[in-house]
Amino acid sequence: MKITFLGTGTSQGVPIIACQCPICLSNNPKDNRLRSSLLIQTHNGNLVIDSGPDFRQQMLRQKVTDLRALLFTHGHKDHTAGMDDIRAFNYILQKPIDIYADKATIQVLKKDFDYAFSDKKYPGVPELEIHEIINQPFCIDQTVITPIEVLHYKLPVYGFRINDFTYITDANFISDTEKNKIKGSRILVLNALRKEPHISHFSLSEAITLAQEIGAEQTYFTHISHQLGLHEEVQSQLPENIYLAYDGLTIEIN
Repeated sequence: MKITFLGTGTSQGVPIIACQCPICLSNNPKDNRLRSSLLIQTHNGNLVIDSGPDFRQQMLRQKVTDLRALLFTHGHKDHTAGMDDIRAFNYILQKPIDIYADKATIQVLKKDFDYAFSDKKYPGVPELEIHEIINQPFCIDQTVITPIEVLHYKLPVYGFRINDFTYITDANFISDTEKNKIKGSRILVLNALRKEPHISHFSLSEAITLAQEIGAEQTYFTHISHQLGLHEEVQSQLPENIYLAYDGLTIEIN
């Protein structure tokens, strides 16, 4: 299984146009972050978690020509706004794309992309096959996916575990029951928005504490605000086996 970070950034704290902050002026490509999304390449095809506003750019940049399914963590715009662009995969593959999301997120999709759910569809709209998920394991082909329910302030959000890999974004609380589902993961991805506390996201110190509690072989931080700082400076301050992810980073998991 191959994991590629399509995006590691967030709309939180995005500076205005022509901002002169060090992040915006950085020549290091690791500081150029699109909205958070993940590509999982399995023997049965490509899975993508979340399709934010940068979805089309991310697919083109990684030269993705096949999409088995699209999974959603929750219904916020920075994770759903690009779903319309799956119509390109409808055209290439000549079939609907499977969508996996909880009930609340499906309601958001139906509201925001109502034309894709109309009884009388206009030609060329996205073709979808909707699958409602709950907090129980489900399969996509032979791939078993275990949802991890976390809280994004008061909003339930799903992370996902596949084999020894767990991906969690937009969280600031995980119950002991859900942590037990994560433990034993070799690779863990967590959100770490910034150094200062935030009402709905883990801060850097909170993410480090949780990563050390889980004890994965490697932990990567994503959903990074420009407020966190420059990639190289932040990475130099992180404990052993904890890393700041960046767009395009690929991890192989046996």
